[in-house]
Amino acid sequence: MDQNAYLKTKFPENYKSSYIIKDILSGIIVALVSIPISMGYAQIAGLPMIYGLYGSFLPILVFGIITSSYDFVFGVNAAPAALTGGTIAALHIASGSEEAINAVPVLTFLVGLWLLLFFFLKAGRAVKYISVPVMGGFITGICLEIISMQLPKLWGGGPGTGELPELILHWVTELKVFNPLSFCLGIMTVVIILVFKKLLPKLPMSVVMLVIGILLNVFFRLENYGIMILPETSTGLPVPKLLHIDFNILPDLGFSALTIALVIMSETMLASRSNAIEDGYDLDTSREVLSYSMANIVSAVFGCCPVNASVSRTSIVRQFGGRSQIMSISASISMAVILIFCTRFIPLMPVPILTGIIIAALLSACEFHLAARLRKTSKRDFWIFISASVGVLFFGTVYGVVIGVILSFFAVIREAVSPPRTLVGIRPGHEGFYSLKAHEDAEPIPGVVIYRFGGNLFFANIDTFVNDIEAAINEETHVVIINASGINNVDITATDRLMALTKSLTKRGIRFFFAENDGVVNGELKRYGAGELLENGTVQKDIETCLKVVNMTTLGIKVTRE
Repeated sequence: MDQNAYLKTKFPENYKSSYIIKDILSGIIVALVSIPISMGYAQIAGLPMIYGLYGSFLPILVFGIITSSYDFVFGVNAAPAALTGGTIAALHIASGSEEAINAVPVLTFLVGLWLLLFFFLKAGRAVKYISVPVMGGFITGICLEIISMQLPKLWGGGPGTGELPELILHWVTELKVFNPLSFCLGIMTVVIILVFKKLLPKLPMSVVMLVIGILLNVFFRLENYGIMILPETSTGLPVPKLLHIDFNILPDLGFSALTIALVIMSETMLASRSNAIEDGYDLDTSREVLSYSMANIVSAVFGCCPVNASVSRTSIVRQFGGRSQIMSISASISMAVILIFCTRFIPLMPVPILTGIIIAALLSACEFHLAARLRKTSKRDFWIFISASVGVLFFGTVYGVVIGVILSFFAVIREAVSPPRTLVGIRPGHEGFYSLKAHEDAEPIPGVVIYRFGGNLFFANIDTFVNDIEAAINEETHVVIINASGINNVDITATDRLMALTKSLTKRGIRFFFAENDGVVNGELKRYGAGELLENGTVQKDIETCLKVVNMTTLGIKVTRE
C-alpha cells in the first residue's frame, strides 16, 4: 500500500488540521478513563492491576497504526478479561499469583495466533453479513452486561463476572457492604455526565468528574467514610518478558484462546463496523483482524491479558470530536506519561466516581434509539435486536451474535418464502395498474386476474404462488396474468409447477400469461424444459400485450410499476 492510500485509511475525507487538537484531547481523555477501566479488568483477568495500564500503552498504539477504523479504541476490556479470569479459575490458578502472571500472557499470545489464522482465512468478511438489528442488539447487550459487572462498585462492592443471572446473584451478595455515600457519589456522577452531555456536549465531563473526585478525596479523605479508593501502583514503563509455557495446561489455554479470539473478532468488528456505517465509510476487514492479532501479540509480550474493542471509550472519543487514529497515538503517549510520572495520583481516585464515568459512557453507547426506531418501523427487526441483546446478557457474547444471526437468516428465509404479493387492477382516470389492497379506488378488470409476485420462485414458495392464483379465480375468470417484474429467478421445482398450472388452467378454458419478466428468467425456463411457454405465447412482454392477445383493452392504460 502506497503512502497516499495508507493515509486515506487513517483520516476521513475533508479532515482538517484543526481536528488534530480534538484527536489529541480525545486520546488524553481515553488514557485517563482507561486508568480505572483497565486496572479493574486486569484484576478480573487474574493479573495485578498495573498490567491493565500496561495493556493500555503499546497495544492501543499498534492497533491505531494498523486499523482501518478512524476512531475506534482498543484496550483491556470486559469480555476477554472475564473469559480469561474464568479460564484461570477453571485451571485452579489463584488470581494475582505468580502462576497466573505466567499463564495469562501465554493465553493472550495464543489469542493473537488464532486471530492471525482468522486473518489468513479472511474470516472477518463474515461480519459483513450481520444485519444492523443484530449489530445494534449486540452492542447494547455488551454495554448492559459491562454495566451489570460494574454496578456493585458504585456502593463499595467488587465487580462481577459471568452472565446476567450470575451477576444479579453477585449484586445481592455485595449488598452486604452497601455504602449509601458511595452509591450517591456514583449515581450523581452518572446523572451529571448524562445531563451535561445534553446541555454542554463539548464539555469533557468525564475528566471534570475525575478531577472533582480527586479533589473531594484530597479535602475530605473519602476513605475515612468507607469510600473505596484505587490502590497504589508501581511506576515506570513495562518491559518485555519471556513466555513461561506450562505444557500441561497448554491444550486448555488453546481452546479458551479460540473462544476469546472469536469474541474479540465478533465484538470489535461488529461495533467498529457500526461506527463506520454511521460515518459513511467501509472497513478493511482483513486489516481489522490483523490489527486485533498484532495488538494481542504485543500485549502478550508485555505480560498482559487479551485486549479488544472498547465501546465505552470509543463513545467518549466520538463525544469529544475525535476523528482519526491520532487519538490512539495520543492515548498511548498519555498512558506512557501516566506510567512514568503520574501513578502517585492513582490512589487519590474514588472508585464510585470512576465507575460512574464508565457506566455513563456505556449508557451513551447503547443503541436504544435504534430499538425505538425498529419498534415503530419493523417489529421483526425489533425482536431480532432484543434477541441479540438478551442472548448476550444471558448466554454470552458469542451466543448472542449466533442467536441474532440465526434469527436474521430465518427472517430472510421467511421473506423469501412469503414475499410481497398482491392482486392488481385499474384506477378510473389513472394510467397503469395498481394494487387492489393499496388503493381503495382500484378495481379488477372483469374476467381478468392480474397477480404480482415480489420474489424469486423456488421450491419453498411455489405453493403460495399457486394457491394465491387458485383462490383469486372464480367462474367469470377467463384470463390470468402474472406480473413477473419482481421474479428474477426460477428453479426446476417452480418451473414444473408453472407448466402444470398452465395445463390445468388451459383445460378449464382460462388463458394463462407470464409477463414483465426479464431474459434471465426466460433462459432458466428453457434450461429446465419449459421452452414451450415461450413458444406458445404464455410468456409475453407486458400486461397490455397479454390483453391484446385475448382481444381485450384497458382503454389505452399503460403499464407502470409502483
